[in-house]
Amino acid sequence: MNAIPETPERRAVLTQEITARTGLDPAAIEAFLRTFYGAARTDPLLGQAFAVVTDWEGHISTLTRFWGSVALMTGDYHGQPMRAHAHLALTPAHFARWLALFEQTARDRLSPEGAEHMLERARRIARSLEMGLIPLALPAKGRMATLSS
Repeated sequence: MNAIPETPERRAVLTQEITARTGLDPAAIEAFLRTFYGAARTDPLLGQAFAVVTDWEGHISTLTRFWGSVALMTGDYHGQPMRAHAHLALTPAHFARWLALFEQTARDRLSPEGAEHMLERARRIARSLEMGLIPLALPAKGRMATLSS
């Protein structure tokens, strides 16, 4: 079976379908992100990770392109999220808190369908980043057993 080629027209149709189903569009996503990251920046655990951002408007623009690509299939983001987060000393607690705050903000600010759509993607992204950025902490004995297997 041949896959349908990805074209700007096909992306536009997908974006329209998602918007109709969820109420999400670039403006709604940007407003949501401003609220969410505004809270994250002042969060006792998460805030430190955002202290290094010197151009907040540029960062929001990047985040909006990222989430537009993830949630609306726009294809506007071409960065490397893993690399962008690699310099941060993130722990599982950071990911848990980020998800909890994301969920709270999504449920407060978006339609139920929009919130679920964003949350499904946020959980997948957080899981992927956490797996990619946090080394598996095996006890020394377990590490040796794994390495010799």
